[in-house]
Amino acid sequence: MAQREDITAAFRAAMGTFEEGPVRSALARAFAPDAMVHLSHPMGEIPAAELYDRAYAPLFAAMPDLERRDWIVIAGRDDHGHEWVGCAGHYLGTFSAPFHDIPPTGHLAHMRFHEFYRVVEGRVVEVQAIWDVPELMMQAGAWPMAPSLGRELFVPGPATQDGLGPHTGEGAAAKTLVLDMLAHMGRHPAEGGPEVMEMARFWHPRFNWYGPAGIGSMRGVRGFRHWHQIPFLAAMPDRGSYKSLMTYHFFAQGEYVGVTGWPNMRQTLSHDGWMGIAPGGREVTMCSLDFWRVEDGMIRENWVLLDQLDLYRQLGVDVLARMREFNKARAGFDPETGRAA
Repeated sequence: MAQREDITAAFRAAMGTFEEGPVRSALARAFAPDAMVHLSHPMGEIPAAELYDRAYAPLFAAMPDLERRDWIVIAGRDDHGHEWVGCAGHYLGTFSAPFHDIPPTGHLAHMRFHEFYRVVEGRVVEVQAIWDVPELMMQAGAWPMAPSLGRELFVPGPATQDGLGPHTGEGAAAKTLVLDMLAHMGRHPAEGGPEVMEMARFWHPRFNWYGPAGIGSMRGVRGFRHWHQIPFLAAMPDRGSYKSLMTYHFFAQGEYVGVTGWPNMRQTLSHDGWMGIAPGGREVTMCSLDFWRVEDGMIRENWVLLDQLDLYRQLGVDVLARMREFNKARAGFDPETGRAA
């Protein structure tokens, strides 16, 4: 396990005190020359050779004292035989200059990430990752879409403070629990009411569900159902109908389970009720990258990131363009474009 984790350790350490030279060198050593990075909107698909210039350089320019803080790092093999390293944490620093036209605040800012690295023969060959760009928009007072139903907060790492390991065991029991839970969740609403999910069997009574900015975080079955699941299923009741078309990468280590897929959901926005999105009858795909922590045979914490900006893009909504419209009156921004002058 340590060998897989060490592949990302050097560039993660370099990003702890972010400087261009060391970060570029560490990325070059870790990535295969033909590796491809799948990043959330608006960064998109990036060849590994361009990752620094197209993703990290703009973030470093926006936060000159940028640092990376991981609070979960796990490694394992999925059911396809692929080796993965999964990382969750925050990029943070003083938000001093615009990032994708998000207006700077001059204050400490944070952006959560979930990043999954597929490894072959000691090199990273693929990345599937989401940066929670809407989280920065909210801190800047520039989120142009509907308010969250859940609670917006600085999402914490694991309550047990052991997300970085050492992790004991391959995590088979934790993975089985999560897969069984998801199978039961998928039975509703097609096979019956909420009772068919048997949520009390899988979820700790005091579990926390940490959703992306725009959806928010919540606690316990009641909080999860009211502030996320009910609106989500009301809007997309065909959830889970296209599993055969999706590819999932589940892996586990110790008491932690991760999943990635690009995409790993396909469903139809046929009804109202979720994130203020009007029912358009459009089929959409979603990338949802998750981590679970198991405690005493139950799920105690679940971290979820969703590429919401890409979802809106599929619906014909350019969230960043809307945000720029809101910025036209801000000092230091061009009133014609909403961009930094």
